[in-house]
Amino acid sequence: MRNPRSIILKPLVTEKGSKLREENNKYLFSVVSGANKIEIKRAVQEIFNVKVRDVQTIVVHGKVKRMGAFQGKRPDWKKAVVTLVEGQSIDLFEQV
Repeated sequence: MRNPRSIILKPLVTEKGSKLREENNKYLFSVVSGANKIEIKRAVQEIFNVKVRDVQTIVVHGKVKRMGAFQGKRPDWKKAVVTLVEGQSIDLFEQV
């Protein structure tokens, strides 16, 4: 089993994420691309000491970018939408 802190890379603070957090008690995280839903659930529960009800994952594909004659691609990354049990919250997001 992997270290929980190596699975959760960073919390995502966006307008859409703020709306999800306020209305549906959902939190967004950037996670390691090889992590599955069970690992993400255990990592969030262990790091933030909360109870997770559901985890949804999305693979965000990197955009192709150009600079003059050169073309490159941003890396793909994985996003997790974590739904907490009613009455639970993560204080880290409340401070932002």
